[in-house]
Amino acid sequence: MSKQQIIAATDVASALRGLLNEMHYDRLFVLTDEHTARLCYPLVADALEGAHRITIAAGDEHKHVDSLCHVWSELSQHGATRHSLLVSLGGGMVTDLGGFAAATFKRGIACINVPTTLLAMVDAAVGGKTGINLHSLKNEVGAFYPAQAVVVSSQFLQSLDGENIASGFAEMIKHGLISTEEHWAQLMRYDLHRPDLEALQALIMESIRTKEDIVEQDPTEKHIRKALNLGHTLGHAFETLAMRRGTPVLHGYAVAWGLVCELLIAHRALSFPSAVIYDLARFVEQHYGAYAITCDDYDELLTHMRHDKKNVGEKINFTLMKKIGDCSVDNYIEPKEIEISLDFFRDLFHL
Repeated sequence: MSKQQIIAATDVASALRGLLNEMHYDRLFVLTDEHTARLCYPLVADALEGAHRITIAAGDEHKHVDSLCHVWSELSQHGATRHSLLVSLGGGMVTDLGGFAAATFKRGIACINVPTTLLAMVDAAVGGKTGINLHSLKNEVGAFYPAQAVVVSSQFLQSLDGENIASGFAEMIKHGLISTEEHWAQLMRYDLHRPDLEALQALIMESIRTKEDIVEQDPTEKHIRKALNLGHTLGHAFETLAMRRGTPVLHGYAVAWGLVCELLIAHRALSFPSAVIYDLARFVEQHYGAYAITCDDYDELLTHMRHDKKNVGEKINFTLMKKIGDCSVDNYIEPKEIEISLDFFRDLFHL
């Protein structure tokens, strides 16, 4: 899998224009959702002059096959060929779905990601994973298909609300845990209540470097790339539970809670230091709160975890940490140990 070109941009329109001038394509398409069409497209409209615009409904609940079919139909009806280019301008839902559309239309056309949320910048838009949800299961269908380039600019974050900033920051916390104690400490000092976007841009690029390094070693997630799943086995279960309750939560919030739970598992299984867990729990409680669960929810959470793509049969597979920067992948944890971690989670957050 080819390495993506990552472009850090202070002037996103200028950076995108320069990139497009270097590329060869016959027709240009741009995919947005209803929100990014209104809030973000005006920032890059001049650079995308002449592109055919495709708009889909906003929200992860629309990351499904009907939206994908709409994109395919728009590409087909407006003359896209194997030499066309699709620019996905939006959050992770748009870059995931747009990337999968590009991967499958005409067996693959070129694409560029221009992420407009913090979560997309540090997670979805980088690394080549694409996909859609199936029923209530996240990213159940997809492909590894890296965009040729990703244009990253905190300029878009000026219109992003605090909850979505926090959601993206949870993925950065994950990157801090799997990289270095210095990066981890920088993240724990960052003031999410009063975000400094210039300082955040530097932290974003550090997060992307962490992810790029891992993806380059293991593009299709055979081994070390599974480190990027830290917090996600339980995080996705929290997310699915909330969705089925009719009270959906942002992805990063679920990941933040999942990180705490999975570090608690790692403490018992691999002696991960408890001091780091307490530091993280305080940060999460301050910025994300806690998702209210009881022991009556454990069976449903375990059911959701068994659908995780990392599993082998009925065994539930976790990425765990020995210490900051030292990951252990493919840890099959018994349900009883997971329940114990959930007990500790509820104690930490006074649930």
